[in-house]
Amino acid sequence: MATKTQKALLAGLRALYPNPKPELAFTNPYETIIAVMLSAQSTDVQVNKVTPTLFQKYPTIADLAAASVEDVYTIVRSCGFRSKAGNIVEASKLMLLRHKGNVPNAMEDLLALPGVGRKTANVVLANAFQVPTIAVDTHVFRVSNRMGLASASNVEETERQLMRVIPRKDWIDAHHWLIFHGRRVCHARKPDCETCTLRAYCRYGSMGNAEVKPKTRKQPKEP
Repeated sequence: MATKTQKALLAGLRALYPNPKPELAFTNPYETIIAVMLSAQSTDVQVNKVTPTLFQKYPTIADLAAASVEDVYTIVRSCGFRSKAGNIVEASKLMLLRHKGNVPNAMEDLLALPGVGRKTANVVLANAFQVPTIAVDTHVFRVSNRMGLASASNVEETERQLMRVIPRKDWIDAHHWLIFHGRRVCHARKPDCETCTLRAYCRYGSMGNAEVKPKTRKQPKEP
């Protein structure tokens, strides 16, 4: 159950970012999972630069499953390590083998794919299949704990706490609200508290920018 302050934060985020949409570009479940896998430890802007070429050359899961890792890597290398190319090719092979060339819509099946962690699986479920989830990436983890929507030392507990304070119908949108606020205002190194309209309700802002740090365990990165 959300506190009065948490409800005010959520209302403020909703007002700041109405009708939020992903900033990654995709048009179907196949493009969704590949784009999200490429976005790990990269940026949406960079991923959006390479996926048009990737999806033009490999328009289906079957096409990508038949591709060589080296050929794929030449297209996506600006998004990170060679292992990403390997993961998306291997994941495509498994989706072809186990799911008849379709992206699975169950958490357990998604997590069985190489390169897919819980955050990626949640994003795919929400955006490809409209399943209510809260995907906790670096922005969601930082902003929710900084503001006081959560008080957790790891992404798993942050997800559980956010699910308790945010109405289920808002889970998908709230994921985007927190990402957008982290990108635009509540930056990692220097949050722009002076201009933040949510400062009065924010734990960090209302304490004179004294960072509230739970017993920390560094947020794990997805493969």
